Amino acid sequence: MLFVIAVASAVVSGLAAAALGRWMRSLAESDSRWLRSGLHVVLAAAGGFGAAYLALGWADLVTFAALAVGCALLIVIDLAVFRLPDKIVLPLYPVVFGGLAVTAAMFDVWGSLGRAAAAAAALLAFYFVLALINPSGLGLGDVKLSGVLGAFLGWLGWPAVLAGTLAAFVINAVVALVLLAAGRVGAKSGIAFGPAMVIGAVAGAAYWAVRSTALAG
Repeated sequence: MLFVIAVASAVVSGLAAAALGRWMRSLAESDSRWLRSGLHVVLAAAGGFGAAYLALGWADLVTFAALAVGCALLIVIDLAVFRLPDKIVLPLYPVVFGGLAVTAAMFDVWGSLGRAAAAAAALLAFYFVLALINPSGLGLGDVKLSGVLGAFLGWLGWPAVLAGTLAAFVINAVVALVLLAAGRVGAKSGIAFGPAMVIGAVAGAAYWAVRSTALAG
């Protein structure tokens, strides 16, 4: 049954991302190949599928699926124009915290909601300091996105927060080295950090899932 729910969530998420394609391109103000590749649909569908395996009930399933759609759009836009638009990032805050609050009420897991808020605040502060230190490496869009991803990972647990944050920087470093070695970027070229943040969050969630399964066994 869970697999069926996951497939349904993937289909709905993918369709939602596809429907938002034109809006995404208008936000980016670009006709980049990234924006027409359909990558956002694939990413949203994959995220929607995974959401079913992380959710306690319908509220957080919808929340995680919506987050997957939003992050899929952000990844593609960041790859295309090196921006994370506020019109996508900021609405994710009420979506995520609203959905998690409903889930906390349904399953009496208020501690998880508090941890999500604490993790969001911690990552916002951490990324803000990094942006002040190295404004050419991190933008305010990255800072704002960190709070949303922090809430998601914090809901799962502090190990997920730590793993997801570390993974983001490792992934970004590896990608930068590969692109540099391939001659695609120069030593002083910037690369989009948003995709690494999202993929890192996925890695953190996967780590949490594997760790939880191992501890339960």
